[in-house]
Order: sequence, then structure tokens, then C-alpha cells
Amino acid sequence: MSDLSGLKAVVTGGASGIGLATSRTLTEHGATVAVIDLDPSAAPEPLIALKADLAEDASVRVAVDAAAERLGGLDILVNNAGIGAVGTVEDNPDEEWHRVLDVNVLGTVRTMRAALPYLRRSSHAAVVNTCSIAATAGLPQRALYSASKGAVLSLTLAMAADHVREGIRVNCVNPGTADTPWVTRLLDAADDPEAERAALDARQPLGRLVTADEVAAAVVYLASPAAGSVTGTALAVDGGMQGLRLRPVAGA
Repeated sequence: MSDLSGLKAVVTGGASGIGLATSRTLTEHGATVAVIDLDPSAAPEPLIALKADLAEDASVRVAVDAAAERLGGLDILVNNAGIGAVGTVEDNPDEEWHRVLDVNVLGTVRTMRAALPYLRRSSHAAVVNTCSIAATAGLPQRALYSASKGAVLSLTLAMAADHVREGIRVNCVNPGTADTPWVTRLLDAADDPEAERAALDARQPLGRLVTADEVAAAVVYLASPAAGSVTGTALAVDGGMQGLRLRPVAGA
């Protein structure tokens, strides 16, 4: 993977899960990283920790400006922050739809909007959005979450088209079910957590959950100069879940 020395990055939702793994991996490859999070206290040094609520435009603008000032510019933006939802279209009230879409979709819009003036000044401007397998495959009990991530996928393509001639690349990663704190909380709430984990493992052809570090490696690749000709792309990190159709194991 390319050396990221001298590059400055902002990662939203970077204090836990995939965001924290991404922040650490960016740092390991030489980037200076600022984390923007609703609760940035868990972000370890040398990460620059900044607080913001992605549902509030003023809060996002203040945090992005502060990050760019402390970093001395901005080359990489990772729109990772997001919230989940469980249920069919019958299960989530309008208020929850508004809240999830406000964070997952408009949160990405707000951060990108605030970062664009800085990205335009960069000679290596890259944006990576954290999307999901839920954007490309129908998953049960994920209607609201899937709708939000489908919007992120379309938004990624639109932003890539809008800003390619400004020298700004925009891509996304589509993780499968990842071993993150959110998934752990879902498992803990299940009637039979062990059976539920086994079902999630079996759903992905590799037979296990995706790790946060694996998703982070894909994000860092897309953000790096090594991906200089990659834009408008959704990179699946899903254990083969989207593309493979395996035959059942005999006797299983």
C-alpha cells in the first residue's frame, strides 16, 4: 500500500469500530488523522479528537474547520459515521426514519460540504464513504438501514461525477456483517446469541464475520495514491456475500 506520509485525513465516527480501525491504519501508513465523533474520548493518541453531531450542520462545519486548521489542510475524508436500525417497514416510526436518514445520508452530505473547500486545495483529494452490503442485497429486518445505505451508494456515484474534474476522487466500501460493537450489541440482545452469531457467520461464504481491520485496509487503499485511477467505485468487503452463489454442502 502506498505511503501516506504528509497526507491529512478526517474520519467521522472514528472513535470505535470500523472508524477507529481505519484511523489507526491511516496513521500506521503515515497520515495525520483527526477523528470527528459524537463521543471522541475513546480515540487514542496520536489521533486528534474532535466532537461533532452529524445531525447538526453548524456542529459539522466547526469540527471540519478545526480539523483542517490543526492538520494544516485536508487530503482524505472518510465518511464513516452512521447508526443502525432493525425492522421491516412496519416496525420503524417516521421519527426513526428521519433520524437514521439524517445521520447516515445527510451526515455524509454535511461533512462533504464542509470539507470541499479544503479538498479542492489538495493535490491528492480522496473521499471514502462507508456504505454496506445492505445497499446491494436484500437483508431481512433491515428496511430502514438498507434504504439509508442505498442512498449512500447513489450519493457516492453522484459526488464522484460532480467532483472528478476538480481532482477529487470519491469511492465507497460495502462491508458485509462486520464484527463491530454495534453487531455485538445486536447479538447480545438476541434470544440465543450463539445461534445468531453462527447464522451471521454462515451467511457469508467465507464462513465468518468481516473484521474491522479488513474494512479499514480497503478504505485506506481507496484513499491512497495507489488508487489514483479509482473513482465512483463500490468495493465489497463482504466475504463473498454479494457476488457468490455457493451450492449447499451435502448433508448440511
